Amino acid sequence: MARLILNLKKSIEENASDYFEKAKKIKKKMKGAQDALKKSLKKLKELEAKKEKYDKEEEKGKKLRERKKEWYEKFRWFLSSDGFLVIGGRDATSNEIVIKKHTEKNDLVFHTDMAGSPFFVIISKNKKISQSTIKETADATCTFSRAFKLGMQTTDVFYVSPEQVSKKAKSGEFLVKGAFMIYGKTNYIENKVNLAVGITKENAVMSGPKEAVKKNCKKFIALKQGDEKASSIAKKIKHKLDADLDDIIRSLPAGNFEIASS
Repeated sequence: MARLILNLKKSIEENASDYFEKAKKIKKKMKGAQDALKKSLKKLKELEAKKEKYDKEEEKGKKLRERKKEWYEKFRWFLSSDGFLVIGGRDATSNEIVIKKHTEKNDLVFHTDMAGSPFFVIISKNKKISQSTIKETADATCTFSRAFKLGMQTTDVFYVSPEQVSKKAKSGEFLVKGAFMIYGKTNYIENKVNLAVGITKENAVMSGPKEAVKKNCKKFIALKQGDEKASSIAKKIKHKLDADLDDIIRSLPAGNFEIASS
C-alpha cells in the first residue's frame, strides 16, 4: 500500500500542488529513462547485427582457408576458355618444377625473350590444343613477365614443344636455376597485357586473361597497369569477390594496378 505523507503546515491544496510537481519530475525522469533504454536497445541490436555479420564472415573466411587446394595452385595458373589447364612459374625454382615435373610430350611451352620471365605450359592431356588457348597463354606469358611492371603492353612471346626445352647448355655456357635452352624453331605469337582476377565456383582465386577468367569464374575484376600498389588493389578485389586476401595478392603479377572496365 502506498503511503501519503502530508505537510501539516501546508494546506491540502499546497500539499496537492507539491505532489503534482513531484509527479511531473518523476514522469520526466521516466521518459528520459525510457529514451535511454530505447537507445541502448537499438545500440545492442546494432552490435548484435555486427557480431552476427562478423561471425558469418569469419566462418566464411575459415572455410576458404580450409578449402583443399589443388596441386597447381602453388604455381601461376588458369583454366583457358576452352577448359585447358595452364600453369606457369612464379620464380626460378617453380620454373624448374613446371618444366621438369609437369610438362609432357604433347604440351606446349611458352616463354618470352625477356630475361626473368616465367615459363607457361598448356597441359594438353593428349588433346588438340585450341588456338584460343594458345592466344590466352601468350597473353598470360606477357602479363606475368616483367612487361607488366615496366608498363609495356606487349613483348616477344614464343612457344615450343617440350622436347625443344633443355637444361643442356651450349659449350662454354652455364644455365642458372630456372633457365633453359631452347633448341629448334620457335613460334612467335601476338600477345598483349590482359589480366583479370576472379573466384571460381570452388572458391579458388584465379588470375589470367579476361576471356578465360570470365568463362570460369562466378565473379571477376579486370585490371590494367596503373598507380595502385598490389596490397591496396587486393583489398578492393577482396571486397568485390569475397575471397582470401593472401590468395589474391599471390595471384597478381609484379607492378602497380588500376581497375579496368569489365
